[in-house]
Amino acid sequence: MSKFFKKIGKIFLLIFESIYGVIDKIIIMPISRLVYNINKSLAGNNISFNKLLNRPQFLIIISLIFSIICFLLIDNKVISLVSTEAEIIKNVPVKVVYNEEAFVVENVPDTVDITIAGRKSDIYLAKQLGEFEVELNLSKYTEAGTYKAYFTSSKAIDSVDYILDPSYLTVTIKDRVSEVQQVTYDVVGTDDLDPKLSVDSVTLDSNEVIVKGSQDRLDEIASVKALVSVADEAYTEKGTYELTSIPLVAYNDKGEIVKNVEIVPGTLTGTLVLNSYSNTVPLTVMTTGKLLSGKAIASITINGSASYTVDVYGDESVKDITSVPVVINVDGYGSESAKSFTVGIKKPNGVRYISSKNVAIAVTFGDEAQKTVGISEITTKNIADGYTANISSEKPIVQVKGVQSNIDNIDNVKAYVDLSGLGEGEYEVEVKIDNTNPLVSYVVNNTIKIKIVKN
Repeated sequence: MSKFFKKIGKIFLLIFESIYGVIDKIIIMPISRLVYNINKSLAGNNISFNKLLNRPQFLIIISLIFSIICFLLIDNKVISLVSTEAEIIKNVPVKVVYNEEAFVVENVPDTVDITIAGRKSDIYLAKQLGEFEVELNLSKYTEAGTYKAYFTSSKAIDSVDYILDPSYLTVTIKDRVSEVQQVTYDVVGTDDLDPKLSVDSVTLDSNEVIVKGSQDRLDEIASVKALVSVADEAYTEKGTYELTSIPLVAYNDKGEIVKNVEIVPGTLTGTLVLNSYSNTVPLTVMTTGKLLSGKAIASITINGSASYTVDVYGDESVKDITSVPVVINVDGYGSESAKSFTVGIKKPNGVRYISSKNVAIAVTFGDEAQKTVGISEITTKNIADGYTANISSEKPIVQVKGVQSNIDNIDNVKAYVDLSGLGEGEYEVEVKIDNTNPLVSYVVNNTIKIKIVKN
């Protein structure tokens, strides 16, 4: 309350100083000059102006004359004690009054601007005392339709003019309807969750809500989502957490939020289960590019070790990961005895955290040797259901290449044929070898005949 009176005191002091300045300039100074000039002229005629001023009747007449003159000037706004100013108050919230149970109102802005005009002191007082409110009263409309409605605003100071922008608008009033919608959930804020944790499950206490709005708005709804946020500092370890006040949002088929609908209830409760799945797997080195002719990779070490493992964390699928690949480009190398690479490790799908981000890979080179090996087994991949493939020709010859020490112990290899898109009939197909060893390479000299028959 003391702050309020201090503000009022400042306002009145400002008003008094303004009025005094105007009176001093317009009234006191001119009167002082007039009295001085009259006294000077009377002195020449041996008439004392001081004697006139000592007569009460003379002073009363003079005061009355000047009072009447000042009243007429101010009343007719010939003299303005304080200049008129204007100021814009932006983004004033709009309160819409209507029958919310029966109707939905569309095309109403959330905020409008108010221009307040008046004396500077009144504008200051209005800003200090006035909580600006704008209302759009549609309670008189009892049927759906399109109407022209005017905004109204409360006035904290009567001497200030309040001008709304816009002052009116055309609104659409529609009948409110409701329907039951299924609720699914989306997990948001996973970037802020501890990367060693993952969302195991979310259970909502209710899978249905009531959505209210105009019929055309309800027709737009493709889904209602409960937005489960895991961006909470409380989620520090695996376990079960109770969820409260889960917000609900309606989306259309483009993934955009459907506005002007009410979801009942507005929030849900539920349960969040966080887990920590991990797996320790080796890094495998893959190469791109071609070495110099006659050269091969003799050895590869990762961070100084022939075998290097990393820990991966993520969803439950990380248990199925058998290795994490890293790629080096060896194009044009081989003339030197060794080459070092620093390689970043890319997280496989489903992995949120990996124990190493970069590794140092050292590669040594040697002279290439080669020999011919046999195929111990040929399997089929991607054959259509209900069909069987039979090999109708001899197995092809395979050459294995690498430095001598790396190919000495290789006598047989396993191969496969890819039968994607092939139906019943006979085909010549390419024989392929799964090779995860970057120290050797395989060359299959010819194709193989395959006959596909129905079971």
